[in-house]
Amino acid sequence: MLSLLLLPRVAAAETPEEKGLAIAQEADRRDTGFSDFTADMLMVLRNKPGQESTRKIRIRMLEVEGDGDKSLTIFDTPRDVKGTAFLNFTHKVGDDDQWLYLPALKRVKRISSRNKSGSFMGSEFAYEDISSQEVEKYTYKWIRDEVYEGKQCFVIERYPVDKKKSGYTRQVSWIGKSEYREWKVDYYDRKKSRLKTLTVKGYQKYLDKYWRADEMNMVNRQTGKSTRLVWSNYKFRTGLTDRDFDKNSLRRVR
Repeated sequence: MLSLLLLPRVAAAETPEEKGLAIAQEADRRDTGFSDFTADMLMVLRNKPGQESTRKIRIRMLEVEGDGDKSLTIFDTPRDVKGTAFLNFTHKVGDDDQWLYLPALKRVKRISSRNKSGSFMGSEFAYEDISSQEVEKYTYKWIRDEVYEGKQCFVIERYPVDKKKSGYTRQVSWIGKSEYREWKVDYYDRKKSRLKTLTVKGYQKYLDKYWRADEMNMVNRQTGKSTRLVWSNYKFRTGLTDRDFDKNSLRRVR
């Protein structure tokens, strides 16, 4: 009897909508409790002819109990973006709060909630893509089970609750059944055409529980451009606090 009680709630879901929501909730539950982490990231921008440019970035993330996560993204290279910093407060309900510090102008710019579909620093990732993906931001539907690159996956659709401020009508996500890791996402634009595809390569487990990707690749299906994110040097529970995510300190970020 106890073993039955420990089964994920996915097994008890009935309708496609209930099952989709249960899958999303289980994935979120498995990633709860990490507290905070820092990481390094290499962003590789690739245009349609294949020319590449790179940016070195540092990431800080703070888990917030009862709400969405806080994150700080700091650009170290190249010189023209060095010192640029992006601060994001994700919320489970309502608009996220986002600020961008531009060192050339020496000012902090608030990102409008109507601009979340805009390109983040010229990449193929939109501002809404780099926010923590809180369960409450979407409604869900299980579509099918499918094998993706040798992995048994749930395929679910998620639809933004705030349709006017999202750049997407829906996202189709492949989530592994064994560890509830996301391996692929197709993004559909407001014309309901496939806009982008995100694929993930390699995951590492930290603190014997939390999975983090080694590499993410976002390909724009309409322009041929892509952005690859290569992650390294993850460190968890470093002691970050709310003070490390104060918008007034963006100018002093090092």
